Amino acid sequence: MTRSMFDWKVVHGGKAPPPGAAVGPMERLSWGRTLGLGAQHVVAMFGATFVFPVVMGLDPNLAIMFSGICTIMFLLIVQNRVPSYLGTSASFVAAVAAIRSQGGDSADVTGAILVGGLVLAAVGLLIHFGGARVLHKVLPPAVTGAVIMLIGFNLAPVVADVYWHQDQWVALLTATFMVLAAVLLPGFWARIAVFLALVFGYLVSWLADLAFGPITSVLPTSDGEAVAHDRVSWEQVAEADWFGLPSGQLADGVAVLHAPSFSLTFVLLVLPGVIALIAENAGHVKAVAQMTGDDLDPYMGRAIAADGLATALASSFGGSPTTTYAENIGVMGTTRVYSTAAYYAAAGVAIVLGLSPKFGAIVNATPGGVLGGITLVLYGMIGLVGVKIWVENRVDFGNPVNLIGLAAGLIAGIGGVSLTFSENFELGGIALGTILVIVYFHLVKGRSERLAADTADAPVEPK
Repeated sequence: MTRSMFDWKVVHGGKAPPPGAAVGPMERLSWGRTLGLGAQHVVAMFGATFVFPVVMGLDPNLAIMFSGICTIMFLLIVQNRVPSYLGTSASFVAAVAAIRSQGGDSADVTGAILVGGLVLAAVGLLIHFGGARVLHKVLPPAVTGAVIMLIGFNLAPVVADVYWHQDQWVALLTATFMVLAAVLLPGFWARIAVFLALVFGYLVSWLADLAFGPITSVLPTSDGEAVAHDRVSWEQVAEADWFGLPSGQLADGVAVLHAPSFSLTFVLLVLPGVIALIAENAGHVKAVAQMTGDDLDPYMGRAIAADGLATALASSFGGSPTTTYAENIGVMGTTRVYSTAAYYAAAGVAIVLGLSPKFGAIVNATPGGVLGGITLVLYGMIGLVGVKIWVENRVDFGNPVNLIGLAAGLIAGIGGVSLTFSENFELGGIALGTILVIVYFHLVKGRSERLAADTADAPVEPK
């Protein structure tokens, strides 16, 4: 008899598993313990899931709510075989900054991301029905690592130009705390270093207001003029309701809940982020398979397609893009509880939090200096994930195909080089860098392979 995908087997008598024992994806503990584990997953994803919407100029409440909705959708598509939480993705942050720098508003942002989500879903379907060989051929580790690197390092000017100068000392203290917390704190606490750094920076900003009074600095809304302001202002928090749908307006005047708009120029800017999401999702499935001992290759395409559809769903209402979260893999690794039932519990908690406007107002009141410190570390980490892919896959930079084939695209993407085709169409930054990385790499790789084949086939001259 075939078991329902909601028929989790109760193991270990529903109690905490003994040391070294695991709880599989289709198993669970008591519902009380399952809810507790779900809450732990919410804490793990919490910091990054609402920090990234803030830095993208989108609503964190809506992001939290859709993280829960999209997690449920993901679990249904993978038939509860791949335990995962879908939090806010950082892969599109650089593209969003580029869209806004070119005059795009939040509707343009969500429209471009929606198309990116549909492209990711199409890739997932291709992998599900055709296998991953074609994908690996087009996007080998050398290319994937380069694209992720330029996405992360392209964000450096955002830290310097938007956040850091709002309060440089709070930013420095917050960054220092986050570095120490992520490395020195034990186990689970290190996994939530972003959240702890946010709380720390908030507290430092509040104490600085008490000790030194308002600070004079340039805010994103002050048109380049330095103005005096409190680091922490909770006026909007006091006015916000405790319960209700996300509402109001974003900083650029677009409604929190809004329909997306579409521009080919902006869509091209977000497509490199799709490559990063493919790598993230594939890595997530492989990591979970290694921990659980299950063969999850048949669910690889489903997982990637599910994330793409989730991103498209969230963006169609003005929400943030999603991705599978490494923070929650860390929780599973620590607890050895891989039950997908716990992720349904986490999704429910997130939806409830997303329906509290007061919670969203607290997040939106995060001081700029705090975001400066957090993004200083986070954006660098995104870039270094590309290096990690190179190291883990032993990419040989003694080979000119890798060294020369990737070089131009990296500089174009990180340096903001652009090509102007017409008054209304320009290709630059990450989009141009990604195109150059892929085209140049395969251009020289194909030529190099042909030369090697010709050399091998050539007759050997007698001595």
